[in-house]
Amino acid sequence: VQLQASGGGLVQAGGSLRLSCAAPGRTFSNYAKGWFRQAPGKEREFVAAMTWSSDRTLYAVSVKGRFTISRDNAKNTVYLQMNSLKPEDTAVYYCAASSWGPSSDPKLYVYWGQGTLVTVSS
Repeated sequence: VQLQASGGGLVQAGGSLRLSCAAPGRTFSNYAKGWFRQAPGKEREFVAAMTWSSDRTLYAVSVKGRFTISRDNAKNTVYLQMNSLKPEDTAVYYCAASSWGPSSDPKLYVYWGQGTLVTVSS
């Protein structure tokens, strides 16, 4: 496993969680990083992405204004701060790395983490 996502859990609607994605033993500092999620019975969908230099970010419309992606290249870690969570945010969240730049297209990401489950109760 080259990317390890963590920080998921159970939270009430309106609450917050911060997900982390580490890459022990490998440097991904020159890769764009992205977060995707997959809810039960649904296809994987884009959440957020950013360049390796943090100068450009992309967000899905459904999370814009509530979620913030950030990274610490010195720690080889990317974060997803999730605020004002809604039950429809319930999903397994995956982090990924792309050498093509930030994108909402999962096919451009070559490295994936194992996922962390976020459950938002109403």
